[in-house]
Amino acid sequence: MLLNIARRMSTVDIAALRIKYKEKKDIFHESTIEVKEPFSLFRKWFDEACNTPEIIEPNAMCLATATKGAIPSARFVLLKDITDQGFTFFTNYDSRKAHEIAENPNVALTFYWLPLRRSIRIEGSAEKISREESETYFHQRPRASQIGALASPQSQPIPSREFLDQKEQSIKDELGPDGVVPLPNWGGYLVRPRTVEFWQGQTNRLHDRIRFRQQLKDGEKVDGEVLHQGESGWFYDRLAP
Repeated sequence: MLLNIARRMSTVDIAALRIKYKEKKDIFHESTIEVKEPFSLFRKWFDEACNTPEIIEPNAMCLATATKGAIPSARFVLLKDITDQGFTFFTNYDSRKAHEIAENPNVALTFYWLPLRRSIRIEGSAEKISREESETYFHQRPRASQIGALASPQSQPIPSREFLDQKEQSIKDELGPDGVVPLPNWGGYLVRPRTVEFWQGQTNRLHDRIRFRQQLKDGEKVDGEVLHQGESGWFYDRLAP
């Protein structure tokens, strides 16, 4: 008991940590959504995030995957493309995330932009993009990043940091200053969303949550009060915080 008290006295009071979010005048209303489907709204919020100087990396997103046995894992990756088909990121196809996607293509993405007090949650399925698309993007990256991707056996145990440095130098020596870096077992995934939820924090903790989804549960019907018909085959509703 005394040990627990001592530990608490020597650390931050986590339970008391909180910041102010939006006020009532800034409530996120359905009426402010110009096009009632998630991609247009995502682009609007993403543009605002990109134009907010305090947000250093607006395309950083948490990617959650799971094994076929439903054991989850999560990590941050970078969004590299957004179309009306979905959201694209790149990784090593021998990485843990890639192996889990091969077993179970159901994934989730989360963006969190603290200065805007906003978050976006995406649930859907991931699929590899074409090798041609992956190769095109790979050779658009800085050359150092290309070599780094070729040098790293991502997610595999390695003996030391020096192992990576030596492998990187070996590739540089082999290719010379101008040699084309070959595409490793590396490429993109397109996440096709089934559900996209837009969250905006309120100081009174009555946060705004508006969800778009493509499929309804058995027995659900659009009533225009709770469940609404959106555009391009999407439905939307508001969730309690």
